[in-house]
Amino acid sequence: MTPQISSLLVANRGEIAVRIFRTARDLGLATVAVHSDPDADALHVRAADAAVRLPGAAPADTYLRGDLVIKAALAAGADAVHPGYGFLSENADFARQVQDSGLTWIGPPPEAIEAMASKTRAKELMRAAGVPLLDPVDPATATPADLPLLLKAAAGGGGRGMRVVRDLDALKEALRAASAEAVSAFGDGEVFAEPYVERGRHVEVQILADAHGTVWALGTRDCSLQRRHQKVIEEAPAPGLPDTLRESLHAAAVAAARAVSYRGAGTVEFLVTADGRPYFLEMNTRLQVEHPVTEAVFGLDLVALQLRVAEGAALPLTPPQPTGHAVEARLYAEDPAQAWRPQTGVLHTLDIPGQVRIDTGFTGGDTVGIHYDPMLAKVVAHAPTRAEAVRALAHALAGARIHGLTTNRELLVGSLRHPEFGAAQLDTGFYDRHLAALTETAPDAGTAALAAALAEAAPSPDAPLAARLGGWRNVRSQPQTRRYTSAGTKYEVQYHPVDHPGVRVLSAERHLVTLEVDGIRRMFHVKRNSNNTEVYVDSALGAHTLTPVPRFPDPQDRTEPGSLLAPMPGTVVRVADGLAPGSHVTAGQPLLWLEAMKMEHRILAPASGTLTALHAVTGQQVEFGALLAVVQEEPQP
Repeated sequence: MTPQISSLLVANRGEIAVRIFRTARDLGLATVAVHSDPDADALHVRAADAAVRLPGAAPADTYLRGDLVIKAALAAGADAVHPGYGFLSENADFARQVQDSGLTWIGPPPEAIEAMASKTRAKELMRAAGVPLLDPVDPATATPADLPLLLKAAAGGGGRGMRVVRDLDALKEALRAASAEAVSAFGDGEVFAEPYVERGRHVEVQILADAHGTVWALGTRDCSLQRRHQKVIEEAPAPGLPDTLRESLHAAAVAAARAVSYRGAGTVEFLVTADGRPYFLEMNTRLQVEHPVTEAVFGLDLVALQLRVAEGAALPLTPPQPTGHAVEARLYAEDPAQAWRPQTGVLHTLDIPGQVRIDTGFTGGDTVGIHYDPMLAKVVAHAPTRAEAVRALAHALAGARIHGLTTNRELLVGSLRHPEFGAAQLDTGFYDRHLAALTETAPDAGTAALAAALAEAAPSPDAPLAARLGGWRNVRSQPQTRRYTSAGTKYEVQYHPVDHPGVRVLSAERHLVTLEVDGIRRMFHVKRNSNNTEVYVDSALGAHTLTPVPRFPDPQDRTEPGSLLAPMPGTVVRVADGLAPGSHVTAGQPLLWLEAMKMEHRILAPASGTLTALHAVTGQQVEFGALLAVVQEEPQP
């Protein structure tokens, strides 16, 4: 008989660790966190009853060290380990080591993990079970007729180690890059190829199984809106599926679970073509990032059920009936307009209003570092209908105050309000078609700059009473001037306290300015970061980050023309073969590869010319803005 769990260690970090701890507390369990050095004061550490340090910063030295995690569990007196998702969650050897150490493993049997660990082996197993599959393509013999191809890492997920190839000349380099990324992320460089289905839908089935032969298929989820093959918006149930297709997906998922004697929570993923044909993609032998939408629709706590199944409890023969619709958006610290560039730094404010569920690993004042995924939070809305859930989620995100980092918030709002999404016309090519329109420059920041200037000039609550009473009654003879930049645009604001063309000042305080703009009353919430280098202005007209411009700019802020600066902190993982000062380069040629937040980013030549300086070497850690190289542009004929 499996012993009852009393203390749980979560072998993970961030929002999923916080989420698991929440359920553990509700069940009366003691909780133990593990953390790397950069995560010493992270929210998941603060949320646990006890925490154990994993010395180091990189995942390979910390969260991927199963031996250290087990040692931490035993030292802290935990009797069970929950892996969350990512890191060690689909590592069969780690699962065995947990069990061999006398700890309860909150996950499927190691044999089931092993059977599904390699996508290539999993597909062979599913083919034998009669589940429909895409035929693999041998990259060595691929022809133009096989294009486009999708390269995928055999050992992992989350979009890492994946590349779309549309030109055979690019296949060799794409294989190398995919394999290198797979080694970095999963320790296994095996990559395989299959046809890339244009405008397919990503549909998955949540399963839950116990040790007594019961397997639940908990509906479907649509996860088609993706960037870099990673999901951005998910919903349950998957809209617009015929009943026959939905039933066949349920049956295939249950068959996949039974084929490997599955136990616990898992997900079976399918690609559904535009004409409604489903193909097995993979089985994730763990909890999924998007599990909250299933929880909302079925009224379940999947983590609580994972724990009960691990203790040997039997599930009811049938699951509860689903109600309503749920939609989840992943809020990332990234700039979609700049090739999804991840952002690092201090998150000054994270405040999301509305009747929505928020799973996050951050609070205001926390730092987003370079070593881990840049997801800040998952925001989930549940309502009786899809339209209501989508509207509630978009409204909550639009009203959020997120200060300190560029995020994908505007992209999420635009996606949820896009006519195609509203009509449930979903496929994995959504952002290929609409990214440019969804990342257009934010609304003019001129009015926001005026509000910032008025707030800056408003008397502080700590000022003498006379100053506070008279601050907006004495009109100065000359207008005041403030200068800001926002998204690369410069704004110069000249203002009197009460006199502005088209704008009437109704009130102005340090953090709240109320203006009448073209006859409409608007409230502008103003906040400065701790060192006054940025001003954040939020209103119904949009969110703006303004950088005050000093009266006398520092001439040292300029850089040499052609300078290539690090777009983020990270590690130089590769320098182009033969690249050295004096080399001739062409515009758009990859010169360096920088790894940050689990993704590989190419640094391209800005123009054709001569490389006059190279400061980067493989393995070098670089900070944001570090000078990597200089390209002297060749004169135009």
